[in-house]
Amino acid sequence: METLFCPACGSTSIKRNGHTRYGKQNYQCRNCRRQFVADSQRVSPATQELVKKLLLERIPLRGICRVAEVSLTWLLNFIAQLYATLPDDLNAQVLTEQAQIQLFCLDTEMDELWSFVGKKANRQWLWLAFDTTSRQVIAFYVGDRSRLSARTLWQRLPAVYRQHAIFYTDDWEAYKDVIPASQHRVCAKGSGQTNVIERFNCTLRQRVSRLVRKTLSFSKKLSHHIGAIQYFLCHYNLEVQRLSAQPALLL
Repeated sequence: METLFCPACGSTSIKRNGHTRYGKQNYQCRNCRRQFVADSQRVSPATQELVKKLLLERIPLRGICRVAEVSLTWLLNFIAQLYATLPDDLNAQVLTEQAQIQLFCLDTEMDELWSFVGKKANRQWLWLAFDTTSRQVIAFYVGDRSRLSARTLWQRLPAVYRQHAIFYTDDWEAYKDVIPASQHRVCAKGSGQTNVIERFNCTLRQRVSRLVRKTLSFSKKLSHHIGAIQYFLCHYNLEVQRLSAQPALLL
């Protein structure tokens, strides 16, 4: 039998203490007198790290529950706490004003892709800004496909990009009203100038199950939808930085 420990103080000095009204075995901690059932056991740090890794793959929440042997209630509370700690800057390494030489090669691609929350009638558009040089996502926003959403994405960009970068987008009207004309490059379909971000969109749909348009793993809450996307983007940027820091292999 797996060793029980108190969910309040962590003590393993446990005794049986009758049954609950539902017939489950009740336990009591000899140290702090906390009563609990076996289902209330703390999830170990190792299991929590496993869940964090599984959240980065296209696996439904109930699938994670089966693999990690945790309850859906615990998992929903865990991801809510996890998403609340994510940084707004997506862990992106942004150029500073001192990097004058590099300011002239700040090429950024912007695009949007749709998904839904709750039902397909409730469409949610994911707006992305992607630095083609560093291969990092520098800003994102989830909302409708209006000019207001485009402006919100623009305001979330680091100041150095808003001032110096060149932005490549498709011919969607919302971009033209937000991005200064001198910094905006409208790209025709098939031009190849937005290939990087369009390829990244495919990566997102392959890795984040909530973005798959024909799926049972869609989000029921907008906050969880945004949190899942932000969680993946933060991890993606850190992985890009880690790989770029490694020395190139000599062939």
